[in-house]
Amino acid sequence: MSDYKVFIEVITKHDIHGNVRPLSIKWEDGRVFEVDRLIDVRQAASLKGGGVGIRYTCKIMGKQVYLFDDEGKWFMERK
Repeated sequence: MSDYKVFIEVITKHDIHGNVRPLSIKWEDGRVFEVDRLIDVRQAASLKGGGVGIRYTCKIMGKQVYLFDDEGKWFMERK
């Protein structure tokens, strides 16, 4: 497992078309952050953490972050 990957809990909304939208994340220390805005969704590789999955580009607390869904296991890249 990469030191750059942080596996997290994600609350999501699934619509009738099969789209998944992350609503909030729970960081490894237990803090919960709301996803303010979803900017982009695409298949992409995690350059720091390794692996390929669905990359969600989101705004959380005014910062752009990447959430990755790797077959149901969600992670972010550690800074």
